[in-house]
Amino acid sequence: MNVHDADVHTIAPELPAMFDGMKLAAVATVLYVIVRCLNLKSPTAPPDLTYQDTPLSRFLLKSCPQLTKEYIPPLLWGKSGHLQTALYGKLGRVSSPHPCGIRKYLPMQDGATATFDLFEPLGDHTTGGDITMVICPGIGNHSEKHYIRTFVDYAQKDGYRCAVLNHLGALPNIELTSPRMFTYGCTWEFAAMVGYIKRAFPQTQLIVVGFSLGGNIVCKFLGENRTNQERVLCCVSVCQGYSALRAQETFLQWDHCRRIYNFLMADNMKKIIFSHRQSLFGRGSVTIDANLSGLYTATSLMQIDDNIMRKFHGHDSLKEYYEKESCVHYIHNVDVPLLLVNSADDPLVHDSLLTIPRTLAAKKPNVIFALTLHGGHLGFFEGAVLFPQPLTWMDKVIVGYANTICQWEKQKPICQGGNLSEEHKNQTRASEPEPC
Repeated sequence: MNVHDADVHTIAPELPAMFDGMKLAAVATVLYVIVRCLNLKSPTAPPDLTYQDTPLSRFLLKSCPQLTKEYIPPLLWGKSGHLQTALYGKLGRVSSPHPCGIRKYLPMQDGATATFDLFEPLGDHTTGGDITMVICPGIGNHSEKHYIRTFVDYAQKDGYRCAVLNHLGALPNIELTSPRMFTYGCTWEFAAMVGYIKRAFPQTQLIVVGFSLGGNIVCKFLGENRTNQERVLCCVSVCQGYSALRAQETFLQWDHCRRIYNFLMADNMKKIIFSHRQSLFGRGSVTIDANLSGLYTATSLMQIDDNIMRKFHGHDSLKEYYEKESCVHYIHNVDVPLLLVNSADDPLVHDSLLTIPRTLAAKKPNVIFALTLHGGHLGFFEGAVLFPQPLTWMDKVIVGYANTICQWEKQKPICQGGNLSEEHKNQTRASEPEPC
């Protein structure tokens, strides 16, 4: 009995120590996974900028602090591109406002009806000018999306009129009036909206803004015909991929869960298409019912584009559709100031696609390419630790860049004027742009 008791007393204390070690190992593993998944060790930094050294670029970097200061996402989750993208996808924005606008309907030549929402400014612009932001949302989006409402409200308060295109077929309560819906690069509806704004407000100047797919559309619109750049002060594109042909292969890859995002976006596109099934397929349109079987089983955007979308404009192949609809073939014709914004942790835009804006900015003096470390796809949330702020870095940089361009344009006559009085020069020297 004495020996047995001794054995019990010598073995029992080792068991709790072993379990404590297992607990510590489990906790350490969980913490390691959290740190890796949330990318907590990643530093914060200002955007990486590619640009040519010009008087305008120097004025922009001096006057638009969002381009040169650190972008600081929420500490606990903001460094994960997936969480930034997921929060944008599910919530859009936090405490989204409800700006009040008027819906406009524009008949198109092919029988389609384009719609956009017009929001008047809530105050005077700092330059005193009449300036309208013409805005093209992301894939399947419209003026009622939270991220659009947040941006419009912020721009209105800064003195901008806003016109937001509703992608053809995207609004759930608006029926299609022809067998056609929005596609990756069709600029017809955006052009109709811009034409209406120019006619309705002959004194206004334009700021062109595009988000994701909308970024492709606005850059393609400006580059298709240089007359489209008349009365345009500048253009801002956020989180676009520039070339659908190059992107299609990356969308089938599993790294950064890109294949999963592809499936989710394809599922959303299928819902939009099927919601307009009667309008699209019930009137002897170019797409035939036999293709619906392929649409039902489609698990990627490429399959949907090949079965349905390319045929709206008569493209013979998916390759032709992507080549003709991508802004990469037109963006070099854009001569107005152009800000291209992307995030390095955007799970939808592969890093290889970013050579397009980087090369463009290195060659053209009117282009600045800003690449943030974090932000995901159209996320760019800011905040201290956990809860994000209502306004994002994206909202601030677009309005900040637009304000700076407007100020530059207002003060250009000062640079170009001939015999200014010494007194007037002294009054304006503190705020004028660098010498032209």
